[in-house]
Amino acid sequence: MKSFKRGETILVSVENITPFGIWLFVKGREYFLAYKDYPYFRDQTLKSIQTVQLLHGYHLYWPELDVDLEIDNLENSEKYPLKSRITKPHLSQSSGSARKRASR
Repeated sequence: MKSFKRGETILVSVENITPFGIWLFVKGREYFLAYKDYPYFRDQTLKSIQTVQLLHGYHLYWPELDVDLEIDNLENSEKYPLKSRITKPHLSQSSGSARKRASR
């Protein structure tokens, strides 16, 4: 992890990863992203969750996961009623059938 210069402000960081979700620190505020509301973070690597960027001062982006969230979504979730329907990690069904063909 890259060290910051003395006096440099940290705008976004992952503070904790629990069995229930992740804690983010963004521009001086803490947010909890529960896996039940943000299932795309469940079962991911530490590195991919910790690699988060703050773009344009309001847009959070996880490049390794291709996940985008606006801070307003975290602060005013009632304005954004749509929820992800992901229930398990993205695993292609074709990869299992390719293994079966290879083992024949």
